[in-house]
Amino acid sequence: MEKTVSVVYHSGYGHTQKQAEAIAAGAGEDTSTKVNLISVDDLKDPESASWTMLDESDALVFGSPTYMGSVSADLKAFMELSSGRWQEMKWVGKLAAGFTNSGSQNGDKQNSLIQILTFAAQHGMLWINLGQMPGNNSSAGSVEDMNRLGASLGAMAQSDVDVGPDDGPIKSDLETAKEFGRHIAQCAKRWN
Repeated sequence: MEKTVSVVYHSGYGHTQKQAEAIAAGAGEDTSTKVNLISVDDLKDPESASWTMLDESDALVFGSPTYMGSVSADLKAFMELSSGRWQEMKWVGKLAAGFTNSGSQNGDKQNSLIQILTFAAQHGMLWINLGQMPGNNSSAGSVEDMNRLGASLGAMAQSDVDVGPDDGPIKSDLETAKEFGRHIAQCAKRWN
């Protein structure tokens, strides 16, 4: 039976969009998984067909750049627009996951993932963590390691602020995101 994973994201400069695309690509490797890649710009209209796609999904993956230690205003606006669905508890029991990107190695990205996790919990959704061991945490490690930023709650990436999306996030961050997409697709098959 086909499962649907929808990746909802905001990307201010294109870096987080690359991360979203990597997650979608990983999830889409499973031929029994349909993947929707949806920018929050497509959800500004409450009557948009993209809202129906979310309602019909088995797993929702939310992503945002981390700005000033928090999700972007655009993702927050989407969160607030979802309040009608919250009132109806339309997303209860769906799977949820999150990802974020910032210019700094740390950038307080953990706070953004916690904010996304809290949003999912308010909707009654079940959280999928990253499911990867931390990398780059020994003398033999490097920035080329999967999960080089040592995340657990979701996928983290880092993009230098003086380069465009052609040069960031780096390959290991995108591979981490792709593997996360594979993990999400497997979870959707297992728990739905």
